Amino acid sequence: MGSWCQRFQAPSQSWLRPGWMPVLLVMIGSCLMYPVLRSIIGQIHTAVTGSYLPGTHSLAFINCPNEQLAKDIARGILEKKLAASVNIMPKSSSLYIWKGEIEESSEVLLVVKTMTAKIYELSGYVRLVHPFETPDFVTVPIDQGNPDYFKWIEEVLLEK
Repeated sequence: MGSWCQRFQAPSQSWLRPGWMPVLLVMIGSCLMYPVLRSIIGQIHTAVTGSYLPGTHSLAFINCPNEQLAKDIARGILEKKLAASVNIMPKSSSLYIWKGEIEESSEVLLVVKTMTAKIYELSGYVRLVHPFETPDFVTVPIDQGNPDYFKWIEEVLLEK
Protein backbone atom coordinates (compact mmCIF):
# COMPACT_ATOMS: atom_id res chain seq x y z
CA MET A 1 0.00 0.00 0.00
CA GLY A 2 2.91 2.34 0.62
CA SER A 3 3.95 2.23 -3.04
CA TRP A 4 0.39 3.04 -4.15
CA CYS A 5 0.32 6.17 -1.99
CA GLN A 6 3.73 7.22 -3.29
CA ARG A 7 2.41 7.07 -6.87
CA PHE A 8 -0.37 9.51 -6.05
CA GLN A 9 1.52 12.12 -4.12
CA ALA A 10 0.71 15.76 -4.74
CA PRO A 11 2.43 17.05 -7.87
CA SER A 12 5.47 19.20 -7.43
CA GLN A 13 4.91 22.91 -7.03
CA SER A 14 6.96 23.73 -10.15
CA TRP A 15 4.07 25.74 -11.60
CA LEU A 16 4.50 28.20 -8.74
CA ARG A 17 7.97 29.26 -9.90
CA PRO A 18 8.31 33.02 -10.54
CA GLY A 19 8.49 32.54 -14.32
CA TRP A 20 4.91 31.24 -14.36
CA MET A 21 3.42 34.25 -12.57
CA PRO A 22 3.14 36.51 -15.67
CA VAL A 23 1.51 33.67 -17.61
CA LEU A 24 -0.96 33.05 -14.78
CA LEU A 25 -1.80 36.76 -14.55
CA VAL A 26 -2.38 37.00 -18.31
CA MET A 27 -4.67 33.96 -18.21
CA ILE A 28 -6.71 35.38 -15.32
CA GLY A 29 -6.81 38.82 -16.90
CA SER A 30 -7.98 37.35 -20.20
CA CYS A 31 -10.84 35.55 -18.48
CA LEU A 32 -11.90 38.68 -16.61
CA MET A 33 -11.64 40.84 -19.73
CA TYR A 34 -13.56 38.41 -21.96
CA PRO A 35 -16.90 40.32 -21.89
CA VAL A 36 -15.14 43.62 -22.62
CA LEU A 37 -13.10 42.11 -25.47
CA ARG A 38 -16.22 40.44 -26.88
CA SER A 39 -17.99 43.79 -26.80
CA ILE A 40 -15.16 45.56 -28.63
CA ILE A 41 -14.96 42.79 -31.24
CA GLY A 42 -18.73 43.02 -31.68
CA GLN A 43 -18.55 46.78 -32.25
CA ILE A 44 -15.77 46.37 -34.82
CA HIS A 45 -17.72 43.57 -36.55
CA THR A 46 -20.86 45.74 -36.73
CA ALA A 47 -18.92 48.76 -38.02
CA VAL A 48 -17.17 46.75 -40.74
CA THR A 49 -19.98 44.44 -41.89
CA GLY A 50 -23.06 46.49 -40.97
CA SER A 51 -24.59 43.37 -39.39
CA TYR A 52 -25.32 42.56 -35.77
CA LEU A 53 -23.16 40.11 -33.84
CA PRO A 54 -25.60 38.04 -31.73
CA GLY A 55 -25.02 38.14 -27.98
CA THR A 56 -23.39 41.57 -27.86
CA HIS A 57 -26.39 42.93 -25.97
CA SER A 58 -28.45 41.31 -23.23
CA LEU A 59 -31.68 41.58 -21.31
CA ALA A 60 -31.64 41.26 -17.53
CA PHE A 61 -34.75 40.42 -15.53
CA ILE A 62 -34.84 41.48 -11.89
CA ASN A 63 -37.77 40.97 -9.51
CA CYS A 64 -38.31 43.57 -6.78
CA PRO A 65 -40.68 43.50 -3.78
CA ASN A 66 -42.39 46.82 -4.61
CA GLU A 67 -42.59 49.59 -7.18
CA GLN A 68 -40.67 52.20 -5.19
CA LEU A 69 -37.68 49.89 -4.71
CA ALA A 70 -37.88 48.90 -8.38
CA LYS A 71 -37.70 52.59 -9.37
CA ASP A 72 -34.77 53.18 -7.00
CA ILE A 73 -32.83 50.22 -8.38
CA ALA A 74 -33.65 51.19 -11.97
CA ARG A 75 -32.50 54.77 -11.38
CA GLY A 76 -29.23 53.53 -9.82
CA ILE A 77 -28.62 51.20 -12.77
CA LEU A 78 -29.07 54.10 -15.22
CA GLU A 79 -27.00 56.56 -13.18
CA LYS A 80 -24.10 54.09 -13.08
CA LYS A 81 -24.48 53.52 -16.86
CA LEU A 82 -24.98 49.80 -16.39
CA ALA A 83 -27.92 49.90 -18.81
CA ALA A 84 -29.45 52.25 -21.33
CA SER A 85 -33.08 51.48 -20.53
CA VAL A 86 -35.12 49.81 -17.79
CA ASN A 87 -38.80 48.90 -18.03
CA ILE A 88 -40.77 48.55 -14.81
CA MET A 89 -43.51 45.97 -15.24
CA PRO A 90 -46.48 46.25 -12.87
CA LYS A 91 -47.20 43.88 -10.03
CA SER A 92 -47.27 40.20 -10.76
CA SER A 93 -47.85 37.16 -8.59
CA SER A 94 -44.81 35.01 -7.93
CA LEU A 95 -44.82 31.47 -6.61
CA TYR A 96 -41.50 29.90 -5.69
CA ILE A 97 -39.85 27.47 -3.32
CA TRP A 98 -37.85 29.13 -0.56
CA LYS A 99 -36.16 27.14 2.21
CA GLY A 100 -38.28 24.09 1.40
CA GLU A 101 -41.65 25.87 1.44
CA ILE A 102 -43.86 27.13 -1.37
CA GLU A 103 -44.11 30.91 -1.07
CA GLU A 104 -46.35 33.40 -2.83
CA SER A 105 -45.73 37.13 -3.14
CA SER A 106 -46.46 40.16 -5.26
CA GLU A 107 -43.41 41.50 -7.13
CA VAL A 108 -42.45 44.11 -9.71
CA LEU A 109 -40.29 43.08 -12.67
CA LEU A 110 -37.45 45.16 -14.10
CA VAL A 111 -36.51 44.47 -17.72
CA VAL A 112 -33.02 45.90 -18.26
CA LYS A 113 -31.48 46.51 -21.71
CA THR A 114 -27.71 46.55 -21.64
CA MET A 115 -24.50 45.41 -23.28
CA THR A 116 -23.38 41.90 -22.41
CA ALA A 117 -20.03 43.33 -21.25
CA LYS A 118 -21.90 45.14 -18.44
CA ILE A 119 -23.66 42.07 -17.00
CA TYR A 120 -21.02 41.22 -14.39
CA GLU A 121 -20.96 44.76 -13.02
CA LEU A 122 -24.77 45.01 -13.19
CA SER A 123 -25.13 41.75 -11.25
CA GLY A 124 -22.75 43.00 -8.55
CA TYR A 125 -24.67 46.27 -8.20
CA VAL A 126 -28.00 44.45 -7.91
CA ARG A 127 -26.64 42.10 -5.22
CA LEU A 128 -25.34 45.13 -3.32
CA VAL A 129 -28.58 47.16 -3.27
CA HIS A 130 -31.31 44.53 -3.47
CA PRO A 131 -33.07 43.63 -0.20
CA PHE A 132 -33.60 39.94 -1.07
CA GLU A 133 -31.13 37.48 0.41
CA THR A 134 -30.91 35.92 -3.06
CA PRO A 135 -32.01 38.47 -5.67
CA ASP A 136 -33.85 37.14 -8.72
CA PHE A 137 -31.37 38.23 -11.41
CA VAL A 138 -31.47 36.41 -14.76
CA THR A 139 -29.96 37.46 -18.09
CA VAL A 140 -30.37 36.33 -21.67
CA PRO A 141 -28.29 37.38 -24.69
CA ILE A 142 -30.11 39.06 -27.55
CA ASP A 143 -29.79 37.22 -30.87
CA GLN A 144 -31.54 39.73 -33.13
CA GLY A 145 -33.18 43.13 -33.04
CA ASN A 146 -33.11 46.66 -34.36
CA PRO A 147 -29.46 47.56 -35.14
CA ASP A 148 -30.22 51.26 -34.58
CA TYR A 149 -31.52 50.44 -31.08
CA PHE A 150 -28.37 48.48 -30.28
CA LYS A 151 -26.25 51.35 -31.56
CA TRP A 152 -28.17 53.71 -29.25
CA ILE A 153 -27.52 51.42 -26.27
CA GLU A 154 -23.79 51.47 -27.07
CA GLU A 155 -23.75 55.25 -27.47
CA VAL A 156 -25.44 55.72 -24.08
CA LEU A 157 -23.24 53.25 -22.24
CA LEU A 158 -19.91 54.13 -23.86
CA GLU A 159 -20.17 57.93 -23.84
CA LYS A 160 -17.87 59.70 -21.42
